[in-house]
Amino acid sequence: MMKGEKVEDNRKKKLGTEEMVRKETLCRQVKIAGMGRALAGKEIRFGSQIRYRLQPGQTLLDLAVEAAKQALRRAEMEIDDMDCIVCAMATPLQAIPCNAALVHERMAKGLQIPAIDINTTCTSFLSAVDIFSCLVDSGRFKRVLILSGDTASAALNPRQQESFELFSDGAAACVLTASEEGETSAVLYSRQETWSEGAHDTEIRGGGGLQPVFDMDGENREDYYFDMKGHRILKLCAKRLPDFVERCFKEARVTREELQLVVPHQASRALGIIMPRLGFSKGKYIDRVEKYGNMVSASVPFALCEAVEMGQVKRGDLILLIGTAAGLTVNFLLIRF
Repeated sequence: MMKGEKVEDNRKKKLGTEEMVRKETLCRQVKIAGMGRALAGKEIRFGSQIRYRLQPGQTLLDLAVEAAKQALRRAEMEIDDMDCIVCAMATPLQAIPCNAALVHERMAKGLQIPAIDINTTCTSFLSAVDIFSCLVDSGRFKRVLILSGDTASAALNPRQQESFELFSDGAAACVLTASEEGETSAVLYSRQETWSEGAHDTEIRGGGGLQPVFDMDGENREDYYFDMKGHRILKLCAKRLPDFVERCFKEARVTREELQLVVPHQASRALGIIMPRLGFSKGKYIDRVEKYGNMVSASVPFALCEAVEMGQVKRGDLILLIGTAAGLTVNFLLIRF
């Protein structure tokens, strides 16, 4: 071997070692110890599509607490075992305080557990697991209760049929803990990107600081409804998602064939078009759009919880959680369940 070839060979070996160290560093020894889910009580049908909406007297807080209690029970833990309560939601229960404080009042009043909100709309659960898996792995927290859920129906525009017939109200929760010695459960890889050229393709313009609720009148009422430009979202996803997914698999050093299951955000009826373009064949991924529709932040954890209950997901399985959200934000989260 010539001197130049030897230098190049050593450089490649060094890069390979650095990549392995980087992969091991990214791996977080955490597990989902228990999950729960809850659906709104009113069932509506749009042809073959089934949707669930809040019934009179029922609130998102009720659904979130129901899902959280279920997750705690399955994890064989109590609320006072938790080191943090995280609400990963798009829908505010009130303008102030944060959603997690109101959950805290309902479930942990009198305890000093910190309460935190995380909001990346539809991928809020993935963002929360990503962030708090780092904090659990580092030892900052040992057990974290994460709740997701939304009531999209509260702001749907009856004149926008595509979105009006798409959404359901629901909630899901999980208990995130450190993995015990000998367990393989872990967050293996994560990546999140935002492509803000799609910032106004999914939005509610009114109700915040830019357009306060007090400014609503007969002329701008549409600004206070949910507005979705489905064709533009699909166009941006078709343009950017394939490369994003390929980069993630390359960085994670994992192939599609190694996955046991893909749990995507149940964004729309176009799921069956987008997923094959990303290299996932039917049967490899969960599609519950016809059965439940889009539950915003609850979509991914609700589908994962159901898959666990049905025996589709078992301890040690390699699972990909993936989704897009308003912004346009995209998340890729690879876990060893």
